Amino acid sequence: MNNTMHYKTYIGSVEFSETDGVFYGKVMGIRALISYEGETAKELVEDFHGAVDEYLELCEAEGKEPEKAYKGSFNIRISPELHRDAAVFAATHQMSLNSFVENAVSNELAMQRG
Repeated sequence: MNNTMHYKTYIGSVEFSETDGVFYGKVMGIRALISYEGETAKELVEDFHGAVDEYLELCEAEGKEPEKAYKGSFNIRISPELHRDAAVFAATHQMSLNSFVENAVSNELAMQRG
């Protein structure tokens, strides 16, 4: 089961509250809180689309640039030892630390996908 939805350039989560009997979610990868809900899957998708459209309209009305999800830049927290070892490995293999991390993440995702 896929617990995400895609609309325009945004990805939304899909959750279910058994207590309330409602599907709900929020747009992932941006700071703005864009949430939506529905009693059926169809209602959830419609509210997701509507919430994204409302956000984009609000940004346009206020003359603000909408946030872009997953811009390709992120900070990570790792131990100083792991940071050092990765930096040394990258340097001794004539690559940047960014390239090393990108390759490591790409390789791990490829292995996970099978």
